[in-house]
Amino acid sequence: MDSDRRIHISISQQTLTALEQDEVVKSYSISSALNGIGQQSGSGCTPLGGHYIRAKIGSGAAPNSVFVGRRFTGEIYSDELAAQYPNRDWILSRIMWLSGKEKGFNRLGKVDSMTRYIYIHGTPDSEPMGVAKSHGCIRMRNNEVIELFDWAPDFCPVLIEE
Repeated sequence: MDSDRRIHISISQQTLTALEQDEVVKSYSISSALNGIGQQSGSGCTPLGGHYIRAKIGSGAAPNSVFVGRRFTGEIYSDELAAQYPNRDWILSRIMWLSGKEKGFNRLGKVDSMTRYIYIHGTPDSEPMGVAKSHGCIRMRNNEVIELFDWAPDFCPVLIEE
C-alpha cells in the first residue's frame, strides 16, 4: 500500500479530493446520498468515517460500461438503454468498493459499509454533480472516476466527513 496517497470526501461541499503527501493532486465534484449521511444498513445514506478501497472493479473497461452486482453486463450506457431501464441505479465505468475501518461505526454488524455495497463509481453524464442524489454511494463523472481509479492504490485510505 502506498500510504502517501489518500482520498478525502466532503459531504457538505460535495467534493472528493485526491491527496499525495498531504498535497492536493486533484479535486472532483461528486454526488453523495439523497438521504444524507448515516451508517445504518438499508438507510440509503452515505456513511462517514475512515474507510479504505477494499476492491477495484472494472480495470480496462470502456467508459460507460454498465455494472450490475459488480459484474460487467456487456452493455455500454446510452440514452436508449436508460429509456429501456428507467429505474436502474446506473453504476458505470469503474467501482471502488469501500470497507469501513471503525468497528461498530462503519465496520461489522448493521453499519458495515462493505456489506452495504458503498462504492465510488461512475454515473451517467446527465446526472448532476455537487448535488446529493445517490442511493448511498459516491457518484462521479465517468472520465473522472477512471482517472481516480488509475491513481488510487489498492487499499487506499478514504475519509468521508460531513
